[in-house]
Amino acid sequence: MDKFGKSQPVRRVEDIRFLTGQGRYLEDAAPVDALRAWVLRSPVAHGTITHLDLEMAREAEGVQSILTLADLEAAGINVGMDGAVVDNRDGSKAAAPERPMLVRDRVRFVGEPIAVVIAETLEQARDAGEMIELDIDDLPAKVDLAAGGEQLHAEAPDNRAFDWGMGDEAATEAAFASAAHRVALQVEDNRIIVNTMEPRGCFATWAEERLQFTYGGQGVWAMKKQLSDKLGLASEAVHVTTPDVGGGFGMKAMPYPEYFAVAHAARLLGRPVFWMSDRSEAMLSDNAGRDLTSLAELAFDADLRITGYRVHSHCNLGAYNSHFGQPVQTQLFSRVLAGVYDIDTTWLRVEGIYTNTAQVDAYRGAGRPEAIYVLERVMDHAARELGVDPWELRRRNFIRADQFPYKTATDETYDVGDFHHLLAGTEEAADLAGFAQRKAADALRGNLRGVGLCYYIESILGDPSESAEVAFEEEGRVSIYVGTQSNGQGHETVYAQFLADQTGIPAADITVVQGDSDRIAQGGGTGGSRSVTTQANATLAAVDVMIEAFTPFLAEQLGVEPASVTFDGEQFSTPGSNQRPTLVEVAEMARAQGRHELLRHTARAKLPGRSFPNGAHVAEIVIDPETGVSHVDRYTVIDDFGNLINPLLAEGQVHGGVVQGLGQALLERVVYDADGQLLTASFMDYALPRAADVPMIDVGFAPVPSTQNPMGMKGCGEAGTVGALAAVANAVQDAVWERGVRQVEMPYTPLRLWNAIRETG
Repeated sequence: MDKFGKSQPVRRVEDIRFLTGQGRYLEDAAPVDALRAWVLRSPVAHGTITHLDLEMAREAEGVQSILTLADLEAAGINVGMDGAVVDNRDGSKAAAPERPMLVRDRVRFVGEPIAVVIAETLEQARDAGEMIELDIDDLPAKVDLAAGGEQLHAEAPDNRAFDWGMGDEAATEAAFASAAHRVALQVEDNRIIVNTMEPRGCFATWAEERLQFTYGGQGVWAMKKQLSDKLGLASEAVHVTTPDVGGGFGMKAMPYPEYFAVAHAARLLGRPVFWMSDRSEAMLSDNAGRDLTSLAELAFDADLRITGYRVHSHCNLGAYNSHFGQPVQTQLFSRVLAGVYDIDTTWLRVEGIYTNTAQVDAYRGAGRPEAIYVLERVMDHAARELGVDPWELRRRNFIRADQFPYKTATDETYDVGDFHHLLAGTEEAADLAGFAQRKAADALRGNLRGVGLCYYIESILGDPSESAEVAFEEEGRVSIYVGTQSNGQGHETVYAQFLADQTGIPAADITVVQGDSDRIAQGGGTGGSRSVTTQANATLAAVDVMIEAFTPFLAEQLGVEPASVTFDGEQFSTPGSNQRPTLVEVAEMARAQGRHELLRHTARAKLPGRSFPNGAHVAEIVIDPETGVSHVDRYTVIDDFGNLINPLLAEGQVHGGVVQGLGQALLERVVYDADGQLLTASFMDYALPRAADVPMIDVGFAPVPSTQNPMGMKGCGEAGTVGALAAVANAVQDAVWERGVRQVEMPYTPLRLWNAIRETG
């Protein structure tokens, strides 16, 4: 990885240590003498605590403290967890009931934290927890997505958190009234558990009036601010770090109650305190994803051009507002509501419902997979109902290349795109012409084969600003300090590669520094496919600062005017001189002369606008109608990610995203019983995709460079999931349509498919 051209498929340098067991995750970084925390969680979904006796547990061997909400409040902690709220359609604010860090009097979901036991060992903490006397008077549990039922919060009558809308309702209604054709489809987007490879965890120490907090998350700066605000500490008294992180996917982007309890316990006891979730605990308490139902309707003119689109969704928030919970299925969903289609008028209405379940928040894609799933499902359904080819219906309604920049009905501006060209390439790559022959061959074997298309678009999200600092170290080493946080995406490789591309510094000599609020002044963290685009933009700005600072210094050394010194991306030069020093060599000159201010260069840059990755996914699925067993036989993706820094890493992101989409479509489903008990709280009952469930994935690129950043890039981290759901769903529907099955919901388990086929005879 010393030398290569731009946009090369460089292999990930961090994989060497990961695959040889040298990664340093939370368990590896925790102090060996740390006290261990164990969390007492509610065993019921809804009820009032009538008795909580901790005395016997407090006296148990090894116990150092047991914290309840009263203890946190007595210490002056602001115990309310933050959650964003949206505006209702009438302009009022959505409901914002208190979500205490630990239960106050009433439990609202199985797994809600009640008390935290801190002991010398985890076994002692767990044993003491078993001694706690807890009595709860049960209340009826609400687990459905309709308004009404046992009220969870006084602030939310009928358990409706909000009634939100976007678009032009009257114009959309008029479009439907005058439409030549109208098509409707009710779509369910099943709840999933995120199940990162490494569960959530944290540890904290308190020394010299300063909190050191380490956790597995997606950025340290938001967590630093939360700890400072909630614990009443000055910002400079909080130091947050993050080691290697085994997966995030949005679920680790926000704070959780356990983090504040552990931080307070360390301050209270003056000793390190460590908490790590186990798998079933994570399934109970981690923020879940998706979980909404939507009625989607399309209006068409006589030429089958879309004249109006409306969606009415009910989304499950869980028992409380999570950090981003309310905006996900409202504001973020609306960003790509109309997808890649030229639709004049849209209307989106979303009702948020509280239930006695764990919170629902951002999961890979955060609102955009949900929106595209609904739209691409109803587009396919419309094609079948109207008797037109699904590919042709999409082509007929695409935004044309000459219409960009294009302002959508929800006021987003797509900068560039060429959907017709990309889809033509996808048709060839997927060998659509050969599908009929493959289908006929399967029919001879008694199997059903279907093909499904999804054309997606998404928008990168999050803070458009980011910082970068480049430091020249001893012995020719260079460090780049970044404001994002890798959760396994390959940042150490791509950031070093990009800096090397721009400067000629050998990538092998570059160290990427991340996840430390003391060493890096600010950063936006990772989420919303923002990382590489925003960080590369900041790196470009830092390189400009560096060149500007080095130029007059070098001119002084060479005895020439600064205007005569140029940098060609690898070396400096000046007319009449054969000296062509590199950046590292100029830095060594500065070091030798004591000019240490020239050894560090910092810049902060802001993207001028969002970029909009887009592309087409084509899935082919084979179903045995006698058993309902299915398998995805072929999978093709063509993406427009704009210019790519590292195509290999981009392809890996697509693979991972597609597999998560396949998991939700075919296997994953969270099930609560009528009492709010989680029935899928282990891998015995909750299925994740394995190697045998995943086909070879053919990935290609058809880039149209974005105009919204100097690199021409578009984010790629979530795109695979955004497109996969509807591609698989449409393939299943295509396969079973000939058997008279008009609607099957995810996940497409053998039992569901077998029942659907049997019910139609």
